[in-house]
Amino acid sequence: MRISVVIRTLNEAVHLGDLLSMISQQQTPSWDIETIVVDSGSTDGTLQIAQSYNARIVEIIRSEFTFGRSLNRGCASAESDIIVMVSGHCVPVRKDWLSRLCAPLIAGDASYTYGRQLGDDSNNYSERRIFAKYFPECSKIPQDGFFCNNANSAILTSVWNSNPFDEELTGLEDIDLAKRLFVDGHKIAYVAEAPVFHHHSESWRQVRRRFEREALALSVIMPEIQLSWIDVARCIVSSTFADWRSASRNSVVSTTRADMLRYRVNQYLGSYHGNRAHRTLSREAKGRFFYPDIPRKADQDEWLKPLRRPTTHEGQQPTYQG
Repeated sequence: MRISVVIRTLNEAVHLGDLLSMISQQQTPSWDIETIVVDSGSTDGTLQIAQSYNARIVEIIRSEFTFGRSLNRGCASAESDIIVMVSGHCVPVRKDWLSRLCAPLIAGDASYTYGRQLGDDSNNYSERRIFAKYFPECSKIPQDGFFCNNANSAILTSVWNSNPFDEELTGLEDIDLAKRLFVDGHKIAYVAEAPVFHHHSESWRQVRRRFEREALALSVIMPEIQLSWIDVARCIVSSTFADWRSASRNSVVSTTRADMLRYRVNQYLGSYHGNRAHRTLSREAKGRFFYPDIPRKADQDEWLKPLRRPTTHEGQQPTYQG
């Protein structure tokens, strides 16, 4: 079995070493694994780290960059049966991450899989609750519907060859492809047993722009989804109070209440600006894509409590504790 791990990078030196180290430690049944780094102009040592782990580097200039185009370039250079995609700031939690993520593809249970995403104390607690909503503790193999996320995903190379990512979208190329595959009868699988720590170190402007970019893409993929200013106000208030209650219940002190509020304000303002060209939508669809509700079970999961960050000791591989 040949596996290609495609990693998109732009100044990912902080976490890329840990990611590549964990890839090198994966326990796989005699698989041939290659690593491909698709870089869009890093200046912080990212490329040197990639080279130290013998990763193949594919460069894309920033003027050409889109999320879909960068992945297509990486996938096109892959020489494998399965393509795994992971963000340069995500780090596998376990040494069986790769085998777990690929298992449904090998078994024929799905054509496209994605794994769980977790935050730690470096993440805003509001974002960790978003992870809880979209990446619960129980797998769904296959799942109903077409949600997917390329921060931690895998696809059959044969399927990607016939269905490349849309290079014109401003984001959510994963959901767009999953929708197309789902309509054609393919299965999408969520694998909770293949988790990664997803680290975000963003300014408030970057948070707002990320949600704006994704909402703009979502309006193309699902044009019926729209937000009004009333929706935005309702979402900010309800999600912030829910974050505060959950943080109190789980004794979270890593994020202040003020920063939870700031995160939600930037999330929903960004979503509104990316979505504002559309004005009609059912309440049910709004709840599914924008509202902050998560299952009570997920809200009480032990992993939502403060997690200790991975530690790397000189001369040793990184270990993960939670």
